[in-house]
Amino acid sequence: MTDTDTTAERTARGTAPNGETDARTNDATDRSSDTDRDEAMDGPDDTRPDDATARQTGVRPDGGAETLLIVSLEESTGKTAITLALAQLASDNGERVGYMKPKGTRLQSNVGKTLDADPLLAKELLGIDADVSTLEPIVYSPTFVEQAIRGRETPENLRERVREAFDELAGETDRMVVEGAGEYTVGEIVDLTDADVADLLDARVVLVAPYERPGDVDDVLAARRAFGDRLTGVIFNDVGDAAYDDLETDVVPFLEGRDVPVYGIVPRVQELSGVTVADLADELGASVLVEEGSDRYVERFSVAAMGADSALRYFRRTRDAAVITGGDRADVQAAALEASGIRCLVLTGGHHPSGRILGTATERSVPVLSVQSDTLTTVERTESIVRGGRTQDEATVERMRELLTDHAAVAELLGTE
Repeated sequence: MTDTDTTAERTARGTAPNGETDARTNDATDRSSDTDRDEAMDGPDDTRPDDATARQTGVRPDGGAETLLIVSLEESTGKTAITLALAQLASDNGERVGYMKPKGTRLQSNVGKTLDADPLLAKELLGIDADVSTLEPIVYSPTFVEQAIRGRETPENLRERVREAFDELAGETDRMVVEGAGEYTVGEIVDLTDADVADLLDARVVLVAPYERPGDVDDVLAARRAFGDRLTGVIFNDVGDAAYDDLETDVVPFLEGRDVPVYGIVPRVQELSGVTVADLADELGASVLVEEGSDRYVERFSVAAMGADSALRYFRRTRDAAVITGGDRADVQAAALEASGIRCLVLTGGHHPSGRILGTATERSVPVLSVQSDTLTTVERTESIVRGGRTQDEATVERMRELLTDHAAVAELLGTE
């Protein structure tokens, strides 16, 4: 196989990244050699098969559950949806699949406790009968970080907590799918980054990465250095049309020439990349003054603090954006309504716009939201909502399953070819 072979072509041929037929496909042969392997492993631990080989093939020398750790370069890359979709796809193949997220970073309030929303969704979708505290043994909250800095959380105790929870969850499974933190570097304070977790759990690692420009490859190679030979491949997710061809034609062969296999390139799908105006309004607790167009998607936001002429030039260069501006800035509001890429207005300070603005917004089906908070607070909240993308739910994971099936070498990734 040449360096220019695509992931799709590898998938069609059923070959591994190095061009050889993947030995993991012959399950019957693996099972028939169990006795010989057990006899060879009766001695001390250092007589076991080479650890690097085990990490690359996914075959655990101790016969335990294979562990797959899904990590990401940054927050909001679609890691949760990909993790749960892969878990479901493995389950579809007849595997008993477990889930864990050692460090909870996507926090929400739930019955007076700070919990990560992702394990809650995993419990529901995968039918896991375990406490959330086991699925998520460490809540990586601001309070936890403060306690760690003060020496009240020790790396040794935390590693033991993660290991005990993992062993409890993995006991009756064929595969453990482990979700990394928002960014793979989170946890350095307590010597428990995702690379440390991979070593602790003897996991193969799949990296979820965004891609917009060639310089983004630096981050992928930095992750390769951090994880070493535990990193078995990359999934590029949420890739826009403008970047797709260059990524497929130039970047993928370059990375695979550096021994970084690319399992797939998942194209941008708006319903996963953005939030609807209606969802944005709900999250902000906004009053909806104009409802027409509330089903449109917002992928970014603009803060309008300039004059009307400058604002209009700026608005015309953006797309699928929410404009945040003071409720008393009628000139900026009017300019925003002139630009085709503006999906809604978010007016701060509790001011009510003029009838002329509301009439124009209604005619052009541009929703108008009003919030009581000031502009800075609204910007911070909107940034969190938009960066987080669509709320993780069953429909999100199902859509990601479809995308991975169509655009990624899932069998190669899972080792089920």
